[in-house]
Amino acid sequence: MSKMMRSLDIFGIGGRDGARFAASSPRPDVLRRKTIANNARLMIAIAALAMPFAMWALLAHAALGFALACLVLTGGMLSLSFFHRGHHDEAALAQIGTIMGGGVFLTLIDSRFADLGLAVVLMGPVLAALLMGRQARMLSWLGVAAAILVGGVFSFFGFPHDITLANEATLAGGVLFALAIVVVAHTTHHINAGYVVHDKAQVNAYRHLVEHMQDTVICFSLEGDILSASRSSEELFGCPRYQLSSATLGERLHVMDRPAYLTAYADANQGGKNRTIEVRMRRDDPRSGASAPQFIWVEVRFAPISSEATSERYEVTALMRDVTKRKDAEAAMAEATRSAEEASQAKSRFLATIGHELRTPLNAVVGFSEMMTTGIGGELSNTHREYAGLIHQSGKHLLDVVGMLLDMSRIEAGKFEISTARFAAADIVQPCFAMVDSMAKGRKITLDADIEAGLPMIVADERACRQILINLLSNAIKFSHEGDRVTLVVKRQGTAISFAVRDQGIGMAPMALERIGEPFFQAEDGLNRQYEGTGLGLSIVKGLAELHGGTLRAMSEIGAGTTMTVLLPINGPATKMEETVAVIQLHREPATAPNTSWQNEKRKAQ
Repeated sequence: MSKMMRSLDIFGIGGRDGARFAASSPRPDVLRRKTIANNARLMIAIAALAMPFAMWALLAHAALGFALACLVLTGGMLSLSFFHRGHHDEAALAQIGTIMGGGVFLTLIDSRFADLGLAVVLMGPVLAALLMGRQARMLSWLGVAAAILVGGVFSFFGFPHDITLANEATLAGGVLFALAIVVVAHTTHHINAGYVVHDKAQVNAYRHLVEHMQDTVICFSLEGDILSASRSSEELFGCPRYQLSSATLGERLHVMDRPAYLTAYADANQGGKNRTIEVRMRRDDPRSGASAPQFIWVEVRFAPISSEATSERYEVTALMRDVTKRKDAEAAMAEATRSAEEASQAKSRFLATIGHELRTPLNAVVGFSEMMTTGIGGELSNTHREYAGLIHQSGKHLLDVVGMLLDMSRIEAGKFEISTARFAAADIVQPCFAMVDSMAKGRKITLDADIEAGLPMIVADERACRQILINLLSNAIKFSHEGDRVTLVVKRQGTAISFAVRDQGIGMAPMALERIGEPFFQAEDGLNRQYEGTGLGLSIVKGLAELHGGTLRAMSEIGAGTTMTVLLPINGPATKMEETVAVIQLHREPATAPNTSWQNEKRKAQ
């Protein structure tokens, strides 16, 4: 009976439609079609064998057997015709209808034999359950209900019956019932064979898949014994798989990883939970003469096998994969990251040390060269005065470079200290202009300031803000043409103060804009570049802006100039960065309402 019920599941019995199941599993559906064709041929053959006897009975004025033989023959031929046309469901319905029609016919002949007719009718739902879907099964049970109703009505009203006809109906009904039994038995046999073939095919497919997987598959019993191991286990462990057991597998585990392995297995075996761990396991190498064992990293995924039986334990399937290369790559990556961090720290220490060592002699060079140009040490010739001026200019340039290197190294190392205080943003504009005035006059650059009226006080490090503006103005002057104009726009933008420096210089390409703020980056990075510099100015600006919780933005177009914008929050840094020292906040304004009047300037398309 269990085989029969499992067979029914294959063909859509139990709530699944046969056509839908056939689409997902074609092999059982082929067997179902063959069974329908064989049933049709069986009905035709039995009807043909019974036809001579039915015709002989017809000559003796017994027409019931002949009528049933014709009904079965017609139903079989109709079913076979549907089958050859490809209408397999209609062919099965013809067989079911023939059997149930014969039973109803027997019920109508004589109410005394309603039980025999109903027995034949009941074979219809059984055959429908074997061959058809839900709708056909419901219709067959409706037919049974109708037959019972008709038989009950005939028995209740006591319709007259003929003894001779009753004897004839007994014989014909027995033959028809035997035919229905043969058809149902034949169908059940073939469907069970289909289940066996289908199940065997699935088992073979899974076995083939497991045996040819690169990962190792090991199945454990309820008690933890190894039931099976895939072929790849021999390559993973370096030994024949028949030598594997739960004991030998435990011995292969690294001592430090055994607790994690046993815990994960217990969670799967007793708790029914999926677990994934990475452990070290010993791999045998018979060709190696080394006495030290070779351990590899193995990723183990435990998965419990659910079953209908109520048990406190589960069978477990373990999927094992060699991840030694990945672990080696992770270790190499970690070592490379550590080396890079050490190199970065060494670079920062070197820059800080060499910067301090260079500043002392450079200050002496700059100071004494300035004294020489002013004539304090004695009157110099024009040539010597020119040489002293060049020494002074070069010394100041070197001091600026050393200062930027020190600032950049401190920012990268998180050692740049900022102390915030409230001040007016407009107050630092003129001092910054004064610092770059000589540079601007040397290139005949005009400096303009556009400061919005009524700006609120800003909480920031005034020294850092001055350095930001000086770097932006110096950069704009350096890349402007002679006679151009550089404009500093200071205005409120939402909850931030915007410092925007515009120039009419050479501009930058889109690829260069993407790298704005990178240390030592210059748009012209060749040895024959036209503009001197270290490429640290904008990186320092970006670092100082980020220390305040602000941002650096750039808009540019080749030949049309550049606009560099720094946004600094009005109320200062929201939180202290972990890499920097504590920000000393002296005052703080209450939070202001968002202002939607953003900077009114047209962004040039790249």
